[in-house]
Amino acid sequence: MISPQLARALRVAGLRWQPTAGDRFVIERPGFEGDVFTVSDMTIEAQEFSTGTVLGFNGTTEWALDSVALDDALWLPAEHQLRALLGSSFRCLRRVDSSSADAPADDGAHPFVPDSYVVETLVNGQLAAFTAADPADAYAGALLTIGEVPGLEVTG
Repeated sequence: MISPQLARALRVAGLRWQPTAGDRFVIERPGFEGDVFTVSDMTIEAQEFSTGTVLGFNGTTEWALDSVALDDALWLPAEHQLRALLGSSFRCLRRVDSSSADAPADDGAHPFVPDSYVVETLVNGQLAAFTAADPADAYAGALLTIGEVPGLEVTG
């Protein structure tokens, strides 16, 4: 799961969320720091209104939280969702350990992270590699760098 900071950068870059069951999110309000929620047809469901989407909390009276506006929720996309967002630009994901012969060189712009994951993309004939300690972070970094996010709407 990506960090809220990385998820926020994706949202600022234009990533739009249409909540579906299984999606994870955090609430960006005081008092909810560190709490991760999961959309579920049983407890947290997306409810569409003319004024916008609201995440309704069913059966959680102990929290006294009935609903939260989608704008107050920050989606934490899963690895498979991030990979899907890359679309046809995605070439491969590979694991690289520090002793691997195919460990990428540290070019300064994309420093090598020992025991990491590399996502390779091909955009406009340009091959690029994005390295991170976690596959989801590598996918998110690729999305942010290649600019494939603006205006994109995704469902789970």
